[in-house]
Amino acid sequence: MWIRSRFSFNSVGATIGAGVYVLVGTVAREHSGAALPLSFLVAGFAAALSALCYAELASRCPSAGSAYHYSYICVGEGVAWLIGWALILEYTIGGAAVARGMTPNLAALIGGGENLPSFLSRHSIPGIDVVVDPCSAIMIFIITGLLCVGIKESTMVQSIITSINICALIFVILAGGYLGFKSGWVGYELPAGYFPFGVDGMLAGSATVFFAYIGFDAVASTAEEVKNPQRDLPLGIGGSLFLCCGLYMLVSIVIVGLVPYYAINPDTPISSAFADNGMQWAAYVINGGAFTALCASLMGGILPQPRILMAMARDGLLPPFFSDINKCSQVPVKSTIVTGLVASLLAFSMEVSELAGMVSVGTLLAFTMVAISVLILRYIPPDEVLLLPSLQEPIVSASTQYSWCSLEANEEDAKTHVGASGSKKPTVFKEDVPIDCPLIAKDPVIGKYVHEGNRRKVIGWVIAFTCLGVFVLTFAASNKTMISSVRFALCGVGGCLLLSGFVFLTCMDQDDARHNFGHSGGFTCPFVPLLPVACILINSYLLVNLGAATWARVSIWLAIGVIVYVFYGRTHSTLKDAVCVPATQVVDIYHTSTSCLA
Repeated sequence: MWIRSRFSFNSVGATIGAGVYVLVGTVAREHSGAALPLSFLVAGFAAALSALCYAELASRCPSAGSAYHYSYICVGEGVAWLIGWALILEYTIGGAAVARGMTPNLAALIGGGENLPSFLSRHSIPGIDVVVDPCSAIMIFIITGLLCVGIKESTMVQSIITSINICALIFVILAGGYLGFKSGWVGYELPAGYFPFGVDGMLAGSATVFFAYIGFDAVASTAEEVKNPQRDLPLGIGGSLFLCCGLYMLVSIVIVGLVPYYAINPDTPISSAFADNGMQWAAYVINGGAFTALCASLMGGILPQPRILMAMARDGLLPPFFSDINKCSQVPVKSTIVTGLVASLLAFSMEVSELAGMVSVGTLLAFTMVAISVLILRYIPPDEVLLLPSLQEPIVSASTQYSWCSLEANEEDAKTHVGASGSKKPTVFKEDVPIDCPLIAKDPVIGKYVHEGNRRKVIGWVIAFTCLGVFVLTFAASNKTMISSVRFALCGVGGCLLLSGFVFLTCMDQDDARHNFGHSGGFTCPFVPLLPVACILINSYLLVNLGAATWARVSIWLAIGVIVYVFYGRTHSTLKDAVCVPATQVVDIYHTSTSCLA
């Protein structure tokens, strides 16, 4: 019970931070206006769909690699590399964005920016229009040092400051509601109405505030440190997301009601709203809660990144330097230090508005791939599981828990699958389970053309064309500069591809072989294929609405990732040394890999 509550609370602390204390002001002024609560609701709905998909994969395949590992299993190494590279962008820049919001709250807490020492204050560099923030860089160094000590110690500290944060938010909701009824909610009585930037502005705000929900997937990246991932991970993911979405909406309702959206302070939106309504003393309470919340969010933002680097380095896609684990703290200290250095550099030199959009790209790409992976595992689960070094090492160290008699009974079968790579590492097997896979479609018309021989290939192409239809539809629907006839034609083509693929998958039975892949007794995503397809659609629409400037910066990052993969990752990959094990014979591989690290 303590483990489960610890990781759920850890996820809440990682999530609540910049999204509610920093982005509220920026998004309300530039995108959503008084419709800010709806922006959080839309983003929360998209995150909830992704959370259900995440929960199934985290339950089936608990691994430190998170979405990177799921993509490796279901799609392949190339796509997994891009997802891992996007996750690096998500967590590193996410930590920098959170740290960037700490300086204004610290300054407000001590009475103003002029009271900050000069070495902590922000300074403008003349000639290049850059505002540097030494305080944010120093805070990242402090948090990085704490994370290097050990996950138990850092989690304890995070739990304490998260408790303070939640109490501060409850105070904001109650006191802000009182002020709102007292003042008449002036923020909702504007001539521009609830949608001053239109519905498109509200959706653009949703794409930006999606950054506020990235904390829940941090639970999945700590899967190797959870004793019962099949129970704890789904509860931690779902509980933290529900709590955070509710708090976000209530706080945003209060803030945009107390102050007109155009008058909200972008740096300290919540405390300034209380100060403008004559409750100056409350501003100190809120700023204290904001500062502690940002500390907890910063810890939760930096925590998963070294573990993603560790998983990629184990598979040879990054130098082995990143996979080293400190013997005393059992933490990837070198990866943590590198993450802290890069995040501090970004926080020192970039604004929150520039960072938030880039984080959302990495988040949405990862969530989209997770939804695609659920479709693949349900309809065409892999016949064989690649035991990469990131899974073989824990299995070897834990294999002594099993009797050698059971291993010898399967010795001949193991040699058949291990001999090709020359590896002699023991693997745990279970007896063959007869599978009566329903390879016949529910619809008799489709059943005439889809049979056991071509089922996997046909469904694979259907999933691919469904994703293509989603991209064409969302791109055309969002691009208002396109000629109307072309735009509507593309919307029609994309919609037909999407609808046809969805109907086809609905008419097909899911493959029973999915029950023998990974853990079969954990959480399963409901309403498949509807929920994963809806998740892909919403996430793609949010991705398209992030804007050309954000995509230009992210494209540079992804291009660098392709170069690194081609010239280093592909040549050093351990894929050639992987052990191929039939999915129907693997028992508790992921449980073995997690139990030995718990």
